[in-house]
Amino acid sequence: MQTRIESDLLGEMEVPADAYYGVQTCRAIENFNISTAKLKHYRSFIWALGAVKMAAAKANNELGLLNDSLTDAIVTACKEVMEGKLDEQFPIDMIQGGAGTSTNMNANEVIANRALELMGYKRGDYDHCSPNDHVNMSQSTNDAYPTSIQLSLMRLNYILIDHLKLLVEAFKQKGTEFKDVIKMGRTQLQDAVPMTLGQEFNAFANTLAEEIDRLTQNANLFNEVNMGATAIGTGLNAAPGYSQACVSYLCEITGYPIVLASDLVEATPDTGAYVIYSSALKRMAVKISKICNDLRLLSSGPRAGLNEINLPPMQPGSSIMPGKVNPVIPEVMNQICFKVIGNDITVTFAAEAGQLQLNVMEPILAYSIMESIQFLRRGMDTLRLRCVDGITANREVCEKMVMNSIGIVTALNPYIGYKNSTRIAKMAQKTGRGVYELVLAEGLLSKEQLTEILSPQNMIGPH
Repeated sequence: MQTRIESDLLGEMEVPADAYYGVQTCRAIENFNISTAKLKHYRSFIWALGAVKMAAAKANNELGLLNDSLTDAIVTACKEVMEGKLDEQFPIDMIQGGAGTSTNMNANEVIANRALELMGYKRGDYDHCSPNDHVNMSQSTNDAYPTSIQLSLMRLNYILIDHLKLLVEAFKQKGTEFKDVIKMGRTQLQDAVPMTLGQEFNAFANTLAEEIDRLTQNANLFNEVNMGATAIGTGLNAAPGYSQACVSYLCEITGYPIVLASDLVEATPDTGAYVIYSSALKRMAVKISKICNDLRLLSSGPRAGLNEINLPPMQPGSSIMPGKVNPVIPEVMNQICFKVIGNDITVTFAAEAGQLQLNVMEPILAYSIMESIQFLRRGMDTLRLRCVDGITANREVCEKMVMNSIGIVTALNPYIGYKNSTRIAKMAQKTGRGVYELVLAEGLLSKEQLTEILSPQNMIGPH
């Protein structure tokens, strides 16, 4: 492999000749061989890094700090980064020490070397375009890196909500399809009162629809950035007016309503937005996992369970039990939700570990949230396409359970009183006879009255 020699604070190092990244990226590759999650796998993060570097270059040019030809080359390189043309040049691990310095320098080096190439120079000829002096001008990792994370999470949140809306709509469609399927509701796994399967699926849809507002509300906290804070928020080495210009260009480049934090010293170590957004992901995961638990219960059987619904069969369920089909899609969604809940704990610890003017744990914080979003998006698509869309109802089973249930005696309370209802329930449980039969035998109501009271339309709403 052909190489070029680059140097940094620690000395010289060989860099692949055809690489756009440089010496500091190579050191990060060696130092942080931790996970299989690399920066190149997170397209939105790379897009955000390109946007931040482009905004900085334009602001520096506006302030007369960066000449037009150099600015044009950097901006063009940034566009290519944002468009995904250089993703393979971001090989470093998402988990890293240094508060994100390796990620920031990876972006600086890629953009600088691509700009050099555009201007007709060789890669590594940093006298003409330096990763530190030009691409990183007026910045520190401590403002460019968190701003990139926030932009990335804003973009990912829009994508996540789009996929969540599709899942909500899938449950709504099942709610309409099952609107006339009468079944028993249950509390504490015991018979409660009748409802429709449509009401149950509409409830799934509505509880998830609530999360759209929660995610949007919490993601709005990412709009506030600390560009121009440089190292600790004092703005050292950033020119007057740079912060405002940079944020204005960020709005123009991304289309997002980005604002400058009012106190940059406070904003630089603050990770509160990550904590509350991660908690919203956890809340949604808890809800989805509960729904998957319900789907597994409702489809249990087919002979010795509830068997009220059929999940589409996805694969043989056992290597030893012929004919067994397992609810594998809800099961995998449960496991995804467990991972999201665990990631939220990681975010909490990482946010708490911040000290003084910087939180150095932002890499694991960013990785955890981005992984949660990625898992939830893919999981929701899998749940929708390979499970929810194909669910069918066992109408006869549902109706039979209602007719045989002791729980329907609740509907008789206003007519025969709680005491008589309790007595009938106990008799039904002891003898195995039906509530309908016992009420008639006791002469508490006529057949016409009983039929009217226990008609499905009268048992599933106020009456």
